[in-house]
Amino acid sequence: MSEGETAAAKDRELRALQAALAAEHAAVYGYGVVGGRIGKERRGEVRAAYDAHRARRDVLVRQVRDAGATPVAAAAGYALPFAVPDAAAAVRLAAELEDRVAGIYADLVRDSTGERRRAAAEALREAAVRSVRWSGKSVAFPGLAERSGAGTTPGAAAPAR
Repeated sequence: MSEGETAAAKDRELRALQAALAAEHAAVYGYGVVGGRIGKERRGEVRAAYDAHRARRDVLVRQVRDAGATPVAAAAGYALPFAVPDAAAAVRLAAELEDRVAGIYADLVRDSTGERRRAAAEALREAAVRSVRWSGKSVAFPGLAERSGAGTTPGAAAPAR
């Protein structure tokens, strides 16, 4: 690989890391909404997912800094993809959050190598499993099939404007 190709690959990986970080920020926010609407019987699942996304977010912050960049900051608020007035909508939002996070990690798998690629694949798998738990549905290739024709999106929620 030439010096230019190596630099381009590192730039793609850093962009994918930043996108994963932005997706985790959105997921943490989204799970705050989910937790406020979900029924008591599923609050443990919400807390586990929230904690998992916070932990991944913290790892990504360190990785971006280690790459010599400034980590993308969380937005003050995010626009949700749909209204979440009740527990049923909260479950749908949780599944949507996980689907979108899985897609972002699929991009990071593509644009990284070594241990980072392995960790991104693990994050993709965990998001896909949580999505199935929330929605009861799965896809053959989590993070890929539902993104056909889509570009990188930072998460299920967009920063509020």
